[in-house]
Amino acid sequence: MAKTYHITLIPGDGVGPEVTEAARRVLEATGIKFQWDLAEVGEYAMKKYGTPLPDSVIASVKKNKVALKGPVTTPVGSGFRSVNVALRKELELYACLRPCKLYSGIPSRYKDVDIVVVRENLEDLYAGVEFERGTPEAAGIIKYTADTKRGVIRPDSGISIKAISEFRSKRIVKFAFDYARTHSRKKVTAVHKANIMKFSDGLFLSCAREVAKNYSDIEFEDRIVDNMTMQLVQKPGQFDIIVAPNLYGDILSDLCAGLVGGLGVAPGANLSDDMAVFEPTHGSAPKYTGMNKVNPMAMMLSGVLMLRHLGEKKTADRVEKAIADVIALGKDVTYDLKPEAPEKAVGTSQVADAVIRKLGDI
Repeated sequence: MAKTYHITLIPGDGVGPEVTEAARRVLEATGIKFQWDLAEVGEYAMKKYGTPLPDSVIASVKKNKVALKGPVTTPVGSGFRSVNVALRKELELYACLRPCKLYSGIPSRYKDVDIVVVRENLEDLYAGVEFERGTPEAAGIIKYTADTKRGVIRPDSGISIKAISEFRSKRIVKFAFDYARTHSRKKVTAVHKANIMKFSDGLFLSCAREVAKNYSDIEFEDRIVDNMTMQLVQKPGQFDIIVAPNLYGDILSDLCAGLVGGLGVAPGANLSDDMAVFEPTHGSAPKYTGMNKVNPMAMMLSGVLMLRHLGEKKTADRVEKAIADVIALGKDVTYDLKPEAPEKAVGTSQVADAVIRKLGDI
């Protein structure tokens, strides 16, 4: 009897349900059997349960060990904190994996870009250790900084703490090197700003150098983050795997997505030692909700990553080839992949139909 995979399915909000449904249809068209455990998060969950991340969602992922997740809206400047960040913390999903690969037929200024960004997920400025302007806590930090002659912070400042630990730095760099070995990659580049932030980014860099000594078969280098952005724009082909702290990894993964056609073709995964959540790099794009307009390929390619994680490599290769063939033909693609003739673009569900047809030919 064929194996059935029990997967937590988190559609998200905004365009999340549309791209998730497209990916689900493609995955089921492979013939692999899935048992989907539906879980609601974000704005829909907020209205229904009074929280954007119900405990039942965490319990489902812990039980199934694998989830396929659509994008979720994070309010800017106010409202609830990021569901994505909370999910990563609750499940200790310390590694964010974001492959950026250029497929034939995608409009781009570049050729042969194939970069994997490995981002530390749990600390740095995204850890959420913040102090609001005008609060006693913020005033206490401002006074302590002045008293210890660390510097002068204006009294009307909001404060975010940037913390980088030895344990998590070594863990994420080791993850990057192990991924390089497993996937026959040749080089790891550590990104930092250690020339300025000597006690946080400096620690990350020293940890990266120490870990690299155990991988003599893989080339190692480091780059200062501002130089790295320039190098990626000028000569992206020189990079293979990039490993970075949380904030830089987030920014660089979007930059790399831009090199290969945009966020519509940028998949992602968030991983711990025993759990995995697969989701596209892009956001929820609420203004396009229900319009059957956005590109579902990033979500589909996240499904490809999930298949490989499950050990279904041949099927993963089939789905990736089907997606690549649809892109190469250039007919059944969304507006972002038809910049010169957006009026000839198709919708989200029509892309799924085209990929499913291609699957039948492979």
